[in-house]
Amino acid sequence: MGKIHIMPFLLQNKLIERGAVHIYGEPWKENVVVDGRLITGQNPASAKKVADMIIQQLNAQ
Repeated sequence: MGKIHIMPFLLQNKLIERGAVHIYGEPWKENVVVDGRLITGQNPASAKKVADMIIQQLNAQ
């Protein structure tokens, strides 16, 4: 969006600095990662799949 220059830091950079593994996805495309009980989505396009994965996780328990 061309606004990175006004951000004090990028979340992905801080997470990587602290040992996280950042899995890049295409901008504004669905990108969901499941690691045990942690379920994350990259952006609004990922919302439905994140919800589906949460439901799947809950049903499995």
